[in-house]
Amino acid sequence: MNPDHWHLTEDLDEFLSRAGDFLRSRPASHTVALTVTDALRKRGLRLYGDEAPVFGWLAEPGDPVRAALFRTPPHPLNITAVTAEEADALAARLLDLGHAVPGVSAEHGTAAAFAAAWERRTGDGGALRQRQRLYRLADLTVPEPAPDGRARVAGAADRELLARWCEEFADAVGQRGFQEPGAWADARIASGGVTLWETPDGAPVAMAGVTPEVAGQVRVAPVYTPAHLRGRGYAGAATAEVSRVARDAGTEVLLFTDLANPTSNGLYQRIGYRPVADFAVYGFEAGSRG
Repeated sequence: MNPDHWHLTEDLDEFLSRAGDFLRSRPASHTVALTVTDALRKRGLRLYGDEAPVFGWLAEPGDPVRAALFRTPPHPLNITAVTAEEADALAARLLDLGHAVPGVSAEHGTAAAFAAAWERRTGDGGALRQRQRLYRLADLTVPEPAPDGRARVAGAADRELLARWCEEFADAVGQRGFQEPGAWADARIASGGVTLWETPDGAPVAMAGVTPEVAGQVRVAPVYTPAHLRGRGYAGAATAEVSRVARDAGTEVLLFTDLANPTSNGLYQRIGYRPVADFAVYGFEAGSRG
């Protein structure tokens, strides 16, 4: 196909006017694009890095949009589902325009197709960094027995704790620097977007965050318990509570897991989450063709 059918811009408003309806047509599969662009619109284009984000959509003349992308440097390219031919055309288009691509995140077939196309065209081999599964909440089952304590929404007095746990979580999943921890804490406190589980003496022991509602859905993220407190049911209790609140508000509830972590995948399925699709993240290594 013609690489010129991929249209790129740094103008978020233009992107949303062209691709917004397409993103909302499959809100669960497009949850990351929807939440990231919503955050950029509300909090500024440099939210995730110092360089300007890039957005794009795939459409032939006179036809509706059938795929979209975004990248917030220095983070990987994010693409909605495309065919191998469309992935190859995108690789050609990005190279023609001089765009650097350190990696790709997409549904697993799309991610693999783009990684293969990028390697063919550049010699930069794609290494699989992470396999993820997207889940949607069906019937909520609260874990029993529940740990001692209670859930509460984090407030201004918890800012330092949230910032520290945000940084610890980012280190644990290899996403350090994805957002500035203090700014993340401020935004989540303002939106009521973090629930803490605390012990009967009032000590916070786990957190479960939830993204702002976009297109009738929210995503649970992040879920974190400090290492020395794990295995006691705190994360499951916090996750069940934020899931209940979101469901009672009438929204769809999603979450991603790392497929390398059987504990979290098992927990979320016991709570009532069911698989939607598998995703993959590849990183590109210059000159690694071998």
